[in-house]
Amino acid sequence: MTSLQTKQAQLDEAYRVCRGIAAEHGKSYFLATRLLTPDRRPAIHALYAAARVADDIVDVGADLPGRDPDGELLAWSKAALEEVEAGWSDDPVRLALVHTVRRYDIPLEHFVDFLAAMTSDLDVTGYADLAALDRYMWGSASVIGLQVLPVLGTARGVSREEAAPHAIALGEAFQLTNFLRDVAEDVDRGRVYLPEDMMAAHGVTREQLAAREHTPGFTALMRDMVDVVRRRYDDAAPGTAMLAPESRDCVRAATDLYGGILREIERAGYRVLDGRVRVSRPRRLAVFARRLTAAQVARARVGLARSGG
Repeated sequence: MTSLQTKQAQLDEAYRVCRGIAAEHGKSYFLATRLLTPDRRPAIHALYAAARVADDIVDVGADLPGRDPDGELLAWSKAALEEVEAGWSDDPVRLALVHTVRRYDIPLEHFVDFLAAMTSDLDVTGYADLAALDRYMWGSASVIGLQVLPVLGTARGVSREEAAPHAIALGEAFQLTNFLRDVAEDVDRGRVYLPEDMMAAHGVTREQLAAREHTPGFTALMRDMVDVVRRRYDDAAPGTAMLAPESRDCVRAATDLYGGILREIERAGYRVLDGRVRVSRPRRLAVFARRLTAAQVARARVGLARSGG
């Protein structure tokens, strides 16, 4: 096997590792990526896996005795940034990340901002208001939308800059949805991603969250936060038509699935402290099936246009 063949084999394996991470940890997200063209899927899996590894260093590392999440995250981040510049890594997740960043010309500052947000999770345990939470989400969510945008591509005549605000809004909407779903898990780690001023206005304390106390004030707080998140989805919506036609149904499916989490939260009476609210597997598969035909038609049309048919 030549050196070039060896490197290609390593790269193929790196993308398989990332696919496995996405399939295991991001079921709704992974299902939506199956609606993408095959050439785009590995890059999305690589971006997801890299974010997941960094996030796990912070969350899992902090829960285990003898671990140094601060030092581990610093070392992982330094290696990732250096390897993007060098063009290669021996770590499978970082190798797929390096290849994706260079292939799609994704600005490195998006990863710098993301890693800074992950670092802040080691020390910051709450946010005074929605503006403060938005500043955190710039690095933890907004730039994820900006990383993904070049992979999805834009429609003819639409620039990345035009589509970017909507990609940012969608990244924030997805993360806010996760925050509402994961209140109990986050408070167990000592972090609360609900704005403190909104909590205070409804008489909700961190101690009540930790004690799993479902009060009328908590229900009202969650209802207000669901409204906030839906407005972010509304801000994101015009961006779907700005994407490459063959990528739109993936985004529509992901939006349906994450929006479904909000509906499940409402259906559960906002009792997210009792356990993680989930979209059922039949519901996920129904969303996928509904979008699959549309995605196939879009690919066919694009293929015909490129062939001059």
